[in-house]
Formats: sequence, structure tokens, C-alpha cells
Amino acid sequence: MDTELEHDWDLAVIGGGTAGIVGAKTAAGLGARVVLIERHKTGGDCLWTGCVPSKALLAAAGSAAQARAAERLGVTVAGVDVDFPTVMHHVHSAIAAIEPVDSVEALEAAGVTVIRGDARFTSARTLEVGGTSVTFRHALLATGATPAVPPIQGLDGFPFLTSDTLWDLSALPPRLAVLGGGSIGCELGQAFARLGADVTVIEAAPRILPREDPDASAVVAAALTDDGVTVLVGRPVASVRGNADGSGDLSVGDGPDSTVAFDRLLVAGGRSPRTRDLGLDKAGIELDARGFVVVDEALRTTNKRVWAAGDLTGHPQFTHLAGVHGSLAASNAVLGLRRKVNLTAVPRVTFTDPEVAAVGVPTGESDLPSGVTSVTRHHDHVDRAVAEDDTSGFARLALDNKGRVVGATVVGPRAGETLPELTVAVRMGLRTRDLASAIHAYPTYADGPWNAAIDDVRERLQRPAMARATHALLRFRRWRSS
Repeated sequence: MDTELEHDWDLAVIGGGTAGIVGAKTAAGLGARVVLIERHKTGGDCLWTGCVPSKALLAAAGSAAQARAAERLGVTVAGVDVDFPTVMHHVHSAIAAIEPVDSVEALEAAGVTVIRGDARFTSARTLEVGGTSVTFRHALLATGATPAVPPIQGLDGFPFLTSDTLWDLSALPPRLAVLGGGSIGCELGQAFARLGADVTVIEAAPRILPREDPDASAVVAAALTDDGVTVLVGRPVASVRGNADGSGDLSVGDGPDSTVAFDRLLVAGGRSPRTRDLGLDKAGIELDARGFVVVDEALRTTNKRVWAAGDLTGHPQFTHLAGVHGSLAASNAVLGLRRKVNLTAVPRVTFTDPEVAAVGVPTGESDLPSGVTSVTRHHDHVDRAVAEDDTSGFARLALDNKGRVVGATVVGPRAGETLPELTVAVRMGLRTRDLASAIHAYPTYADGPWNAAIDDVRERLQRPAMARATHALLRFRRWRSS
């Protein structure tokens, strides 16, 4: 290792995923001397095993589904064949196309020194990397998270798949069991079903997507079923009996479908923070009961010289949030700022078909906070959805007693594309009248949230006090013009 690396760095970044890359570039852009330490490849989970490959796979699966469903629009596509190796080639091509953006070369061009190796704290302000001591004024922990493995009998030592290892498949599994009905499980389960696999999704909670609006969960469950997915909910897995080739069966309770046979098993039960073997105790960095790094509102850890950002903090595990927090933590560290995180308007999207996009407070009727109401526009009243014969979705706004948008859920094609406007509305405290007064292009799926806002404004105008005021003004205008 170059002896230059032993210098006193303004910021040492541990982890080359989204939070680390953005944090390192931010600090370097401010003029700081920055070193980034990555044990494997820069780019992180999002590039190599998460966002990029999964969306490339979904694109291929979506094309197959659209071809099969085109008949409803008067277009017949005969013999839809899926070449799985070519699909995976497309997936890896997408990774290769985006990789240069997150490469070592791109980081070095931005003024960041990159070294490969395992970093371990040896004191409150030193790290050891490959036998060399690295001293820092401040550090940013950004080691991310890894797929969680539930404590199920038979899983230990069994060659199951995760969202990290799935991309090494060279052949489509005839039967795929997906353990977990959250965003990852639903996205990948639907994709593999559309590519031709016999898929079963097993979720211990009473419904899939348990953190989303119940009506959104119901729409997605129906869509998965239409794609041939068997959805089992309220069915915790008791045990796994497997073979060396990855095949086997799951025990999911009593009854005729208490055993689920599979050729491959995908475990999609959330993600755990990567905090092992980092020497955090040597640096005085505390973890909470779940194993996440404890941070304050400014993303500072219990070591005043060390900040943390991304999936290891216990904040929502989204790439976009990791990037924003990486930048915030880095600028706080090198400039001595105390900017605080704001989690009131963190957007999220489940990229199933239809997509589920949400931001702010829960919008389900039974989950609405006190004093919050909701207004819904179903897609059978959205002209773009009618024109495309795809009306199963909806847009729902959660509103406080002043008409401010405090939450939203949109279900439908490209629902995520409608989310920025609603995220700004929640973040800035906009009211439905603000959304209603902004001209929207017609016809788009954005008509859903827009018309929901218009519906609320109209309803408020009909309330007794407002109705009396407008009627009085109308009478006055009539009197003046008579």
C-alpha cells in the first residue's frame, strides 16, 4: 500500500455503495482530502445485485407479459418464447452500461483516493487496511446491508438464492418458491412467473406488501395471481427440506397445500446491516438492539468523529435516501455543520405491475393518523387508464384538517413517475388547492392524484361555511350587476 495512504485524511469513507460514493464525491467537491475504502467493487448493492439488475429483469418480464396480454387491445402475438440466458445477458449488459458512473476511475476523477481492502477501526480515529494504518479527522460508515436469513429449520447450509446470488442463474428454475412477500419478493416473484417459472410466494403476514396501503396490497395480489403466481399469506414457514442441487420443499402449516415443492428457493425476507468485523467497539461506535449503527439527527454516531449513512443506520433502506444521507453526512463531517435528516417525505416504489408508489403517512383507512382523512380517485375514472384498458389502480391522498397533503399512495403503471410532485407536496406542506390549481398534461396517469386533489377542493367548497361565503359573494355580484 502506498505510504501516502497513511496521511491524516479529512474524511475516510468505508464502503463504496451509493451512500459512500455520494458522500466521498461531496466531500472531495468541498475541497476535502478523501479516501474511500471498498472491499470488493464500487457501486454497491444497487448496481450489482439490486436496483439495476432487478429493473432490467422486470423490463424483460414485462415485455413478455405485454405481448401475451396484447390481444385485449386487438393485437395478437403468437408464440411468446423466453430465452432466459439472453434475458440474463440483458441484465448484465445493463450493469455494464451503468458501471462506469460508479467506477474507481470516476471517483478518482472527482478527487477521491480509492483503496481496496477490508477496513477495521483500531481506535477512535484510526483504521487498519491491509496492514497499513489510516488516520482520519472524520469518517463516514457506509457499508450497507446484506440479505437477512430467517432462523428456519433446514436453511443453514442449504444453497438457497437471495437477491445477491440470484443473478448467477443460467437457467430458469421450473418451480421457484419465494420466501417473503415484501417488495423484493413480489417484484422478483412476478418477474420469474412472467418469464415462465411456476412461482409460489409465501408471506407470514396476513397480506403481501404488509407495509403498504391494504388496498394497494390487494391490487398487487390480484395482479400476481393473474400472472400465475400462487400467493400464500398468513403462512409462516416451519422448515425447509432441501437437496444439494437447491431443490426441495417447504413446510408451511396444515392443510392440502401445507408443503410447497420447489426447484430453487429465493429467500427475500429483508436486509440486515453489515456491521460485523469492522472493529466498531474499538472506535466507540454503538449499535442498537437490531444491530444498526446508532446515529443522531445529523447522522453522527456515538463517536463524534464518525458519521454513518445508508442501510446500516436503520433508516428506510432505499438507494435514493442513502445518496441524500451520504451527502448530508459528508458535508456535516468536513464542514462542521449540523444539518438534520428529514424522514417525513421519503418516497418509495414497489416495481411490480402495477407499481405501488407511496410517500408520507400511511393512507389505509385503518392506518390514518388522528385528524387525517383521505380522498381517492380510482383508475376507472382516469382517462389514460381507460384508454389502455388497465383500470385496476388508484390514487389516494392523505390530508390533514387544513387540506395539506401529508401522505399519498398511487397504484398503477409507472406510478413511481407520479411520485415526485406528491413528495414535494408532502415536504413543503402543499394543500390540495395548490395541486388542483397547477395545470397537468392530459391524458396521463398523473390525472389520478390531480383529480383526487380537485375532488377534495370541490368537497371543501361545499362545506356549510364555505358554501355560505360563496353564495353570499354570488348574491352580492348579482346585486352589483343589476
